[in-house]
Amino acid sequence: MKTLFIPLIAGLLLSCIQTPVKAQDNKEKAREEREKQREESRQEKIKKEYPEVFSEHISKQYLLQKTAGSILTIYNLEGSIKVEGYSGDKVLIELDKTISAKTKNVLEEGKAEIKLGFEQIGDSVAAYIIEPWDTRPHDWSTGDRWENRKKIEYRCNLSYTVKVPFDMNVRVSTVNDGEILVKDVRGNLNVSNVNGGVTVVNAKSATRASTVNGPITINYLSNPAGDCSYHTINGKITVTYPNDLSADLQFKSMNGAYYTDFQNVEVLPVKVNITKDKKSDGTLYRINKNSDIRIGSGGKLFKFETLNGNIYIQKQS
Repeated sequence: MKTLFIPLIAGLLLSCIQTPVKAQDNKEKAREEREKQREESRQEKIKKEYPEVFSEHISKQYLLQKTAGSILTIYNLEGSIKVEGYSGDKVLIELDKTISAKTKNVLEEGKAEIKLGFEQIGDSVAAYIIEPWDTRPHDWSTGDRWENRKKIEYRCNLSYTVKVPFDMNVRVSTVNDGEILVKDVRGNLNVSNVNGGVTVVNAKSATRASTVNGPITINYLSNPAGDCSYHTINGKITVTYPNDLSADLQFKSMNGAYYTDFQNVEVLPVKVNITKDKKSDGTLYRINKNSDIRIGSGGKLFKFETLNGNIYIQKQS
C-alpha cells in the first residue's frame, strides 16, 4: 500500500494527495549513490597513500552502581561509533585502533605519540584522544590552537562498538570517516557527526542529532518527553514517531521541502524572530521566519533544519 504524504511547503498545508516524494526520493538516491562512489574512490586513494598499517584491539568495561542519570561520552575524530543498549549494568567498550602512514618511520612515530583516555567518574564513562590531539571540548583561545601544533603525517582511525545499560544517556561525536549508530538506548541522546550519517533506532527520550555532510535517520518507540533538534547541512532528515504523536514542529530549509503522512496537522502562524546587533554606526536587525506546524494537540518542540535536503516526518507503519 502506498503512503500518502502531506507536503508542507513555505508554511502552507496542501491537501492530502498522492505523494510527490517519489521524484524527490529518486533525486536523493542518485545523490547518495554519487556520494558513495566518491567515498569509495577516496578510501582507495587513502590506502595507496598510507600503505603502512598498524592495528590494535582494545577492550574496556566499567561497572555502574546505577544507570539512571549516567552518561556515556565519546569524543572521536576519525572512525565510526556504534552504541547499543542492553539489560546489563556495565559499559562494555570494544575499540579497533588503526594507524596508517606513508613510511614505517612515520608509523612508529604515530604508535609512540597517540594516547587515548578512558575514565569513569561516578557512574559516567568517557573515552577520548589525549595526544597528539585533545578531542575533549576546551577553550581554543588559551593558546592551544590547532595551527600552533606540529604537522601530523599519519592517520588514526578509532572504531567504537559499545554496549550500555538501556537507561543510560549517550553523548557521542566523530568527525571523519565514520557513521554513528545508536540503537535501543532509552536515555537522552546527543549525537554529532561531521562527514557521515547519524542513525538512531528505537529511541524514547529527548534527542539532539546533527551532522554536516550526511543524512539523519531516527525512529522512536515512544514519543520523546523532552524537546528535540535535528540538523544537517547536506542530507535529508527522516524521523519516524508513534501514531499518537502530539508535538509542535519547527522547520528551516533553504533547498528542500517538508513532508508528513500524519493527518491531524495544523499550520501555525508564521513566527518572525528579530535579533539586534549594536554597531558603532547604528543597530543591525536580523529577521528570520520559521515554518511551524502542530501535530495532534501539540506539546514539546521538535526543531528540524537542513540546507540541502528534504525533511520527512513519518508515522510508524
